[in-house]
Amino acid sequence: MSALRELYQEVILDHNKSPRNFRRMEKPDRKVEGYNPLCGDHYTIFLKLENDIIKDICFEGAGCAISKASASVMSSLVKGKTKAEAEMLFNSFHRLVTGESDGVEEIEKLGKLAAFSGVSEFPARVKCASLAWHTLHAALASNEHRVSTE
Repeated sequence: MSALRELYQEVILDHNKSPRNFRRMEKPDRKVEGYNPLCGDHYTIFLKLENDIIKDICFEGAGCAISKASASVMSSLVKGKTKAEAEMLFNSFHRLVTGESDGVEEIEKLGKLAAFSGVSEFPARVKCASLAWHTLHAALASNEHRVSTE
């Protein structure tokens, strides 16, 4: 395993073991549940928005290491960002995990999200990695109550 892959694995393991922003939010502006019926991953994303800025974000639920780590990294990265910036990250992340990214330069710009670059090699795991992101995407678009990776 390359040193870079080992680093990426460490990021995923760290965020799975000690997820950031893993809590319930009282009185969120948006609350959306995400569910992956293939493996049973289930997360709820809570948002506080102020003038199109994500002032606070957290999540709760359960799932595999990849889905929990992805939700943790996502919540850390989008806090303080505008809705438009969060959507750009969503699009970049989606391209990364589906193997559609433009190459090394784009991956390097993703910082900790690059830890999920290997997911594209395992199509069944793409939905695990992207569950929280699709849930965030739905929460930013409207106050839907539930999304699924079906």
